[in-house]
Amino acid sequence: MISKTHFFNCCEPPSELTLESGKKLGPITIAYETYGELNADKSNVILVCHALSGDAHAAGVTDDSPKNVGWWESYIGPHKALDTRQYFIICSNVLGGCKGSTGPQSVNPVTGKPYALSFPIITISDMVHAQKMLMDCLKIKELKMVIGGSMGGMQAMMWAILYPSFVKSIAPIASTGSLSPQALAFDAVGRNAITSDSRWQKGNYDTHELPENGLSIAR
Repeated sequence: MISKTHFFNCCEPPSELTLESGKKLGPITIAYETYGELNADKSNVILVCHALSGDAHAAGVTDDSPKNVGWWESYIGPHKALDTRQYFIICSNVLGGCKGSTGPQSVNPVTGKPYALSFPIITISDMVHAQKMLMDCLKIKELKMVIGGSMGGMQAMMWAILYPSFVKSIAPIASTGSLSPQALAFDAVGRNAITSDSRWQKGNYDTHELPENGLSIAR
């Protein structure tokens, strides 16, 4: 199965997304991949939400990278748990991600430079609202299921909270509704590992010299 990344550009009003913080972000671009066929009444859609380090490439391989197998390859496809003979699967790169969707490396239309550390704080609900914009663009009126692991599970739960009449079912995997003090502490350790990398440059790092050592330790 060969997959292709699509890009949804929210250029029509409202072109900006009002974040949970109250700030506005836009225009929004969302990278996504689809698998299977959409039925006539668009009632067979399953949204796969990825974890913190995931992206929109959930299954199959891509034309430009035939060795890059999707991270949900074992579950998406004919005769698999998310059977593409029956369901139309969508997976998007989350808002704030670094794999095609609007994020810190995107160009701020106001300054003409990458957002970098000026990029606003993004919450799980912001990610879900952006996904809903994508569903509206695709004229999808309901989701058969929203499924995801870890941070993806948090998105699935938030879908049920924010859009209960839009979602028929959710499947959060290895996820939680809140983080424990220990988990928050590990997050702090990870952030410190990144900012301690000599290539970090206070967040204004060269995209050709990423703070990879800090990122690998954090991961």
